[in-house]
This record gives sequence, structure tokens and C-alpha cells, in this order.
Amino acid sequence: MSIGGAILSSLAISLILTLVLESGFYLLTVKLFKNRCNLKDFFLVLLVNLLTNPAVVLSYWLVVLYTGFNIIFVLFLLEAVAVLTEGYCFKKYGISFLRPYIYSLCVNTFSVSAGFLIQLIFN
Repeated sequence: MSIGGAILSSLAISLILTLVLESGFYLLTVKLFKNRCNLKDFFLVLLVNLLTNPAVVLSYWLVVLYTGFNIIFVLFLLEAVAVLTEGYCFKKYGISFLRPYIYSLCVNTFSVSAGFLIQLIFN
């Protein structure tokens, strides 16, 4: 498989997994905290991930392939930008996010951790 094909495959798999994991996390937190599921917020979770995930994954691949930067540092930096971007979107457009930046940090930590675990299992 070419490098371009590998990046496209990585983008697609990452996006699908992120959408499943983070929408599931939203539904779980709604259930845990006995809130009503707000359809607007559910779609907001999906939309912010459509915005941030491809940008983070593509940036990660480009930096890893074309620089000598530490991959953990790069991942941490890109995820921090995603957390801030998503937190801002949740704060500005969300209805039921009481602490949007904390929620964004938690959901992204969950998603990245689950991604690492899935990668360990299948690689």
C-alpha cells in the first residue's frame, strides 16, 4: 500500500472509531448524569469530530513523516488543540455542556486511550 493509501486508510478508520467512541461517550454521560439526551448536542459532538479528527490525524502523519519530532509530543500537542477547539464549540453552541472544556478533555482522553488499546490488540 502506498503512503497516500495508508494515510487515507488511517483517516477513515480514525474518524469512524472516533465518531463511534465519542458519540457513545456522550450517550453514556447523559445516562450516568440522568440528563435528557439533547439531539442538538449529540449532533454537535459528531460535527466537532468531523472538524477536528481529520485535521489532527493528517497533521500527525505529516509531522511524523516529514520531521524528526517526538511522536508523543506531537500527539499531545495536536490533542490539546483538539480539546481546546472542541471545548470552544461545546461552550459556544452546546446546550447541556456544563463544563465544556472538562468534557472535551475527558472525551478526548477516553477516545485516544481506546484508540491505543485497539491498536495494541490488533497490531
